[in-house]
Amino acid sequence: MKDLFSNNNIQPAESPSVGGNSAAKDKLETLRKQLHEHNYNYYVLSQPTISDIDFDALMQQLAELEKEYPEFYDPNSPTMRVGSDINKNFVQVQHRYPMLSLQNTYTEEEIADFFNRVKRSLNEDFEIVCELKFDGTSISLVYENGRLSQAITRGDGKQGDDVTANVRTVRNIPLVLKGDNIPGYVEVRGEILMPWSVFEELNRERESQEEPLFANPRNAASGTLKMQDSKVVAARKLESSVYYLMGEGLPSDSHFENMELARKWGLNVSATMKKCCSLEEVFEFLKYWDVARKSLSVATDGVVLKVDSLSQQRNLGSTSKFPRWAIAYKFNAEKALTRLESVTYQVGRTGAVTPVANLEPVLLSGTTVKRASLYNEDAILALDLHIGDRVYVEKGGEIIPKITGVDKEARFLIGDKVQFVTRCPDCDTPLIRNEDEAVHYCPNSENCPPQIKGRIEHFVTRRAMNITMGPETIGLLYDKGLIRDAADLYALQFEDLVSLERWAETSANNLLASIEKSKTVPYERVLFALGIRFVGETVAQKLALAFHDIDLLAAATVEKLTSVEEIGDRIARSVKDFFENPGCADFVNRLRAHGLQFQLSEEALAARTDKLAGLTVVISGTFELHSRDEYKAMILQHGGKNSGSVSKNTDYILAGENMGPAKLEKAEKLGIKVIDEKTFLKMLDCSFL
Repeated sequence: MKDLFSNNNIQPAESPSVGGNSAAKDKLETLRKQLHEHNYNYYVLSQPTISDIDFDALMQQLAELEKEYPEFYDPNSPTMRVGSDINKNFVQVQHRYPMLSLQNTYTEEEIADFFNRVKRSLNEDFEIVCELKFDGTSISLVYENGRLSQAITRGDGKQGDDVTANVRTVRNIPLVLKGDNIPGYVEVRGEILMPWSVFEELNRERESQEEPLFANPRNAASGTLKMQDSKVVAARKLESSVYYLMGEGLPSDSHFENMELARKWGLNVSATMKKCCSLEEVFEFLKYWDVARKSLSVATDGVVLKVDSLSQQRNLGSTSKFPRWAIAYKFNAEKALTRLESVTYQVGRTGAVTPVANLEPVLLSGTTVKRASLYNEDAILALDLHIGDRVYVEKGGEIIPKITGVDKEARFLIGDKVQFVTRCPDCDTPLIRNEDEAVHYCPNSENCPPQIKGRIEHFVTRRAMNITMGPETIGLLYDKGLIRDAADLYALQFEDLVSLERWAETSANNLLASIEKSKTVPYERVLFALGIRFVGETVAQKLALAFHDIDLLAAATVEKLTSVEEIGDRIARSVKDFFENPGCADFVNRLRAHGLQFQLSEEALAARTDKLAGLTVVISGTFELHSRDEYKAMILQHGGKNSGSVSKNTDYILAGENMGPAKLEKAEKLGIKVIDEKTFLKMLDCSFL
């Protein structure tokens, strides 16, 4: 448990045996707060911050403490209810039958305990149905007279969101059931899934637009299902897999037979289900699929075991949270053993050099992995890597493959030890490494091809100049000598483009129109697009508000720059170095000559006020009238400071729906005023009608 706390920045409370009942109460409250926050991250935001096994360990610890100290009973404890994924933008619907979660296990011993517990309770023969636990978002499909009438998310287990319109776009969910023995009313429980191939394509698109990546297919499916535009949902190519029927007139007392019938009705029921008569058969199923699941097209994270007979299920009953007739076995984090064939090095737009491991292809989480990040020189040294090593590979957050270890006992006739390069792999310039950083840099920013291309790629992104061209087009134009920096984009001619291989007149006109339209992008985004090191979107906004045009910014001293709120010495010196570089100054002047916006518009200047001057505002929750980004911009526009964390320096919390409980508790403790969005807009004299 010590490792568990250290891995997740969770500080264990004082042992109850030391501090008595007071210490026990404090520890209970600490665990409840942590688990409430983790439930919110998982079910509402679809952004879990700890692993399932760590979450379950905390939950188990809380359950044991509550059992030991019943005087601290709390009806709102995380152990008393299922985490909620309710989205206020959807209509909430009561579940006719509660959607309970399953108790998780991680060892064969725990599976044996479950099996023997059922055996003792029933005192008669029984069968267990083993089913793969697909990692998606739970759904309840209601069919009346064979027609899909409603689709409801799990929500808090008692009520969920009506997402029928979105679910109708899932191709393998039948809108009308077919066949015989279909009850007049039946609820079909299942999962909405995103296949690995769709997930990876979606993340590639989001990465190209500089949007946050989904951590895994479950998060992507959950986020997609709650989108307001069902057309976008349809384009995401979601799938379903159903695993249970509920209703009064089910065809059979056998769960297995009911699912076989459901498949005939047109529902997607996994063909991997198996009915087992003994514990040995259950273990065989677990062992087989722990390996075979790697070749599936969708993510799996375990196996669900269910007593087959519905009447026996009713006899076994349920706790307030878990059915006693079912349990979930969770697989360990998936990893694979493969061979390190070589190490290559990539150079980014800032000159940062990243080592990449080239691997013998291996199947991992449904995809073939050929490369893995090695991060930096320190990571390579810590692994003691040699070419030819057998290495363990995992997917960090199920996105980016990483090497987690080396099978040193398997070393035989291995190659050289991996040494970090000392010169840039593209331009052969000696690399540098700052004392306070783990990253090596190529200092040849003006002549190193990947840095030049990377800066152009950054310049054209949606959050910067929003020019519709990808890395391949940029690479082609650079290789043909048509561009050497982003300013050259504005000198491109129609004849330059249509002469390129596979370029038609339409493609050329579309690109030129997009480039021309970018000239209207406001000053703060142009400033971000310049690619000044350490100047992200928020810093660019602050600098634009403090220095209304590019000449004022270029002439600012380090002292003037650091006088701007949240602009430290590192950012200030980076800005100063940029404008003192003759090449950068020329770059800006050429962009200015092409008509880009290098000063705040009159509208932006007129809209600036000091209504929030000296005030710090924290934003938390989801909003109806404006987006979080829009509220951040308003705070800056009116002279305030936006902070991501609550402290004694916070003046207001702008709170929407589903405000984080930790922030709310801290606000109450510090006496910070919590306001809603209408109150905030009234402070700014903004109309919200």
